[in-house]
Amino acid sequence: MSGENQGGAIVPYSEEAKKPVVYPLRHGLKPPISRLGISWSRGNSLRVTVFRQPSEDSENEVGGKAVEVRLDGRDGEISDAQWRRIAYGSVSPFALLQSRKNSFASLSKISSTTSPFDAEWWEYVLEYSKDISSLLGNQTSTTQSLIEDPKEVLKDPEPTSLKAAWELMESFYADKLSQAWLPERLVDWLADYDSLFSSTQETVHSKLVGFQKDLVSLQVIEDEPKYWEVMSSALAVGWLDIVVKLLRLHGSYQLDQLGNRETENGLVEAVAVLISKMPRMRPELEAGKLGECFKAKPDFMKAWEKWRAQIAKLECSTFWIQCAHRQTQEGLRNMLQIMLGNTNNLCTLMCHWMELYIAHFLYIRPFTVGLESMYGLAQKCIQLKPMAASHRLMGLLIGILGENIEVVLAECSKGFGPWMVTHAIEVLTAGSHQADTLLHEERDNLGGISMEELHRLVYAQVLSSHPLTWQIAPIYLTSCIKQGMGLLEILLYKQPVDHNQLLLKNLEICRLYELDSVSSNIMKIAGMYNWKHGKKGSGVYWLQQAQDEARLNRIAQQMFDSVGRSISDESFRQWEGLIQLLGSEPKTAGGLEFLHKYRDFKKSLLQIRDGKTTDAARQAVESLISLMKNPSTPQRFWLPLLHDSLKLLNWEERPLLNVLRTNLLLNKLQELSIARLRPDFIEADLPPHALSSVRLALATNLGRATLEEQ
Repeated sequence: MSGENQGGAIVPYSEEAKKPVVYPLRHGLKPPISRLGISWSRGNSLRVTVFRQPSEDSENEVGGKAVEVRLDGRDGEISDAQWRRIAYGSVSPFALLQSRKNSFASLSKISSTTSPFDAEWWEYVLEYSKDISSLLGNQTSTTQSLIEDPKEVLKDPEPTSLKAAWELMESFYADKLSQAWLPERLVDWLADYDSLFSSTQETVHSKLVGFQKDLVSLQVIEDEPKYWEVMSSALAVGWLDIVVKLLRLHGSYQLDQLGNRETENGLVEAVAVLISKMPRMRPELEAGKLGECFKAKPDFMKAWEKWRAQIAKLECSTFWIQCAHRQTQEGLRNMLQIMLGNTNNLCTLMCHWMELYIAHFLYIRPFTVGLESMYGLAQKCIQLKPMAASHRLMGLLIGILGENIEVVLAECSKGFGPWMVTHAIEVLTAGSHQADTLLHEERDNLGGISMEELHRLVYAQVLSSHPLTWQIAPIYLTSCIKQGMGLLEILLYKQPVDHNQLLLKNLEICRLYELDSVSSNIMKIAGMYNWKHGKKGSGVYWLQQAQDEARLNRIAQQMFDSVGRSISDESFRQWEGLIQLLGSEPKTAGGLEFLHKYRDFKKSLLQIRDGKTTDAARQAVESLISLMKNPSTPQRFWLPLLHDSLKLLNWEERPLLNVLRTNLLLNKLQELSIARLRPDFIEADLPPHALSSVRLALATNLGRATLEEQ
């Protein structure tokens, strides 16, 4: 695309971006296919439903199938379960680093000498990077045990491009101690991940794997041309331990041939010793690796010149004339030429530019320093030995060597998805003011947010789209200053409330981030959902937790009206639990205060039926008088209350109500008689003689009470 058309673009892009991308659709159905249904699935995926054409011969065939097609560029190296493990595992290192970053920001406000790019800060970033790297797998060099046992099948876990990409960025951005020996870090990196390129083209690793399979059947190994080719290729990329192991398989080492092939064996051993003594500009080597380490450049240069002189001396030795085995002579001298940096030999043996790049570091330009020099060498190697097919790791490496943060971000996003970009930003900005400014600058074309916040929001959206990962999305949303909290509230509101554990998790997140209003609203939603779906107790509980007095009062009124239609024991038992749960706090006219007192009254009557003493009867009378005096007791309940109290009014031992209280009840009964004349009065469900029975009982009690008081 021309520069005029992409003036507002953050990362320039070409017309190739418009080429259609083909995604495989493995549905397994037999043709003919009649139609397709396409819809969005979880995350960055499409759900494609494939339907077969129905026919008479396909009664037992499956009529259709739904498959998911990923659009995020993931190639299946990592399973969905492993991705979720990585997502959950990376939360803790990310949160810890954000906490430390906030602490540094606070200190920088207090002291002008404190900078987020102090030496201490990159140590925190390196610790963060190591924690993330450990989640992606503890990768050891796959070449280490390749030729350990010719009969052993490789059991090392397959490396992943995600791990390889992360180690690249850690080496170049986070680990400041390795800046002086970056070429050696790349040597180790290729040893671990050269196999990733074997799927699209031949590599040194694939050569070794193929030769290991043939090794079992070889009788005279030094007569096999592939033996010398594989060793030379491994030597060119610095896999010295493999080369020495293969050299020791040479037939001249066999006891029955030492006497006849003494000169030949001496040459083989001399080359093996030279290889094992190769100077390396690095602080140390892993166990089992060969070479002599030098930390200081002057010492390394002296050792390098001495080593090269020894190779040149051996190359000119007269012992080659005495070597009778032609393949051994040619193979060993070819290996010496590799160590002397013969460009033609290296270009012939290497399979792609990255291997040639490493060979240049080892044998032609061992003193290369600085990204500018490394980038120039990379461009030269790409021209000499281009890859058969483009690979996402190579695009990332070129962006790193070219010191182009935009390209690095674009390659991470395109090749590895939102998780990679979100977590790699912390590494990219370690110690780089330019990267920090670029990623934290607020941009109008992004809605006033920074690139860092944009990528975090995208990743949080991916997490939110899956029911198993939405719980960790708030960690990333809360780190977004501009839009994070607003989107977090939307996320919390969208979570279903029908599962109690999920609801509790939702409320816990609200508590952690002090979202009290959101928590209250969610509890109100949960309360109404449960109430409408028949879970009355749960509904009342959540409304109480939300302190939603308005809805609780409406529920209390509804409950009161329902009980009021029939105040029988059976109807009351249906609501008694909710009445107790609601408590007496909701204050509504004729509300639950009456129902609570009525509950206490019914308990007293029950004690009387069970044969309790007169004290229980007196307590029941007190409850009755309290109910009749209370203005919250509706008139339609007066007669049912008095009818339930017939046993109290006709108490055999002595009258339980004095004259004053009896007159009170008679007055209530008179008011009730007048109220029954109104058309809107609701009659209680009582026997026809209930009113006359109550009148008779009250009159009898009045007479007995009058006599007793005289």
